[in-house]
Amino acid sequence: MIRVLIVDDHPIVRQGLRNLVESAAGVEVIGEAGDFSGALEKITVLRPDVAVLDLNLGAHTGLDLVRHCRSFSPPIGAVVLTMHREESTFQAAVRAGAAAYVLKENASEDVLLAIRSVAAGAFFLSSSLREFMGRPGAGDLPAETAKPAGPALTPTERRVLRLIGMNRTTKEIAHELCISPRTVETHRAHICERLNLRGAQSLLRYALENRAGL
Repeated sequence: MIRVLIVDDHPIVRQGLRNLVESAAGVEVIGEAGDFSGALEKITVLRPDVAVLDLNLGAHTGLDLVRHCRSFSPPIGAVVLTMHREESTFQAAVRAGAAAYVLKENASEDVLLAIRSVAAGAFFLSSSLREFMGRPGAGDLPAETAKPAGPALTPTERRVLRLIGMNRTTKEIAHELCISPRTVETHRAHICERLNLRGAQSLLRYALENRAGL
């Protein structure tokens, strides 16, 4: 059973999310919060498996809650639920440690997928942002903040990492590089090992931060 905490400052939104989550098998809502302090307390006390977090919480930002979720061992999976579709906001969420980024306009289709993906240790990005992330030049970091990719990577690993930074799926990467999905997963594992990264979220964050150098 996946234990979920819902954080949003609108009661109607929280109720809608609760109804959606509780309609699915294997998932339960163990609590709700409508403000930052209440969310901080419930995250600390309840220790959910996944926390669905609105970014806008009055004077506070949901990114602080994301960081709080990541401070536990094992970390609590943070699903950011927001109306912001700007690349800069997405990157800020990823850097803070978000395990999923879901647009509110896609909530009915994506929230449960995001919760299940995060609980399984995978990163999830709202479907309507995948094309946005894949456009040439979209989301490149300023040159002064980009860091060079590890020199130990092979040319193929660099290509895989570049495509990961464009939020391509394993199947899409396999098709583009004319290799099998299993080979893509092997490359992903090797990249993580070479760069000392742990998990899909860390790999995606690294790919985004180093896109200019790939």
